[in-house]
Amino acid sequence: MLIKVFDDRVALGHAAAEQATAAIRRAIAERGHARIIAATAASQLEFLDALTKTPGIDWSKVEAFHLDEYIGLPVTHPGSFRKMLLEQLVQKTGITQYHLLDGDAADPVEAVRREGKELASMTVDIAFLGIGENGHIAFNDPPADFETEEPYLIVNLDEACRQQQVGEAWFADISQVPRRAISMSARQILKAREILAVVPGPRKAQAVKFCLEGTISPMAPASILRTHPNATVYLDNASASLLGPALQTALSETSQVMVSS
Repeated sequence: MLIKVFDDRVALGHAAAEQATAAIRRAIAERGHARIIAATAASQLEFLDALTKTPGIDWSKVEAFHLDEYIGLPVTHPGSFRKMLLEQLVQKTGITQYHLLDGDAADPVEAVRREGKELASMTVDIAFLGIGENGHIAFNDPPADFETEEPYLIVNLDEACRQQQVGEAWFADISQVPRRAISMSARQILKAREILAVVPGPRKAQAVKFCLEGTISPMAPASILRTHPNATVYLDNASASLLGPALQTALSETSQVMVSS
């Protein structure tokens, strides 16, 4: 895993967008199309804004998959990740090939099966992720399932995850946050050729330390990214602030450092 640190979330977002753009263009040049997984949350705003403003991407050749969504939440709700995906990516680029997770479907199990089949049909070129305050990737809260090969899961959200959504002002209080969600599985995320995690802000600092320096464990879901051969984590000074002295020293010298599993 490669860790890169920037002064602020705007600089972070622009740098991450450069890497994402290169991956998309490379996939289109080599295979005629690019398959991406897109995270949509407050932490991704600057990155997605920079990416959608980057010239020279043929978005008609890009197919986008959704990372996660609440069960029972309509697409019109401000906290809906479908709504965010549409507003932050699809509508800005004109992508026509996109797959939304229907969280308020009459049969969520069927929605999971249907979208999982599409996702697993071909390899994803690059996955855009965040890391939650409890260390989750997608909605794989601790203890995450590191074993299942199912592309998507129906999961129960823990209190820390639900409280984060309140803290980000998507919901007025925790009673309004759904208790279940559809989430891409950890192993499915790892099947992407390239992973790019955008993790800014002081509220992510403890999770960053836990997942990048601790044991690779289902209790630190994002730690599994350290097993991927081509994963890059983008931090700002705030989210990197609790990393240990060895990493801090290395980062102060080069602004980026490799971390092994």
